[in-house]
Amino acid sequence: MPHFSIEYSANLDRRVDMAGLCEEIRKAMLATGAFEAGAVRVRAVRCEAYAIADGLRQNAFIDMALRMAPRPQDVQKNVGDKVFSVAETYLAPLFETPHFALSLEIREIGRPLSWRRNAMHARLRDES
Repeated sequence: MPHFSIEYSANLDRRVDMAGLCEEIRKAMLATGAFEAGAVRVRAVRCEAYAIADGLRQNAFIDMALRMAPRPQDVQKNVGDKVFSVAETYLAPLFETPHFALSLEIREIGRPLSWRRNAMHARLRDES
């Protein structure tokens, strides 16, 4: 944990390097100091079927969601501010048209309902 998911409209394929966006978000999350490297996962999921706003085919979206274990609200806000800022900068060209929407939501995952096993932690902690 944390898991960062990006859902995006398929019409962005030729306009956004999603692997690059994932990498920038991964680096931003680690730069906050809120997460261990072995815990961070960032992925993008292409949405084939979608309907946006007034139905214009050039309308596009990126919806970002961060699921994480409980942290103080100021830590969550710092992470959200940092990641959203990085995404806004990376995606700046898309805001030059009136056809793009970007969103981010942080969701807390409580321990009683979250099962985890991660072999990467020991390796990465040993490398530090």
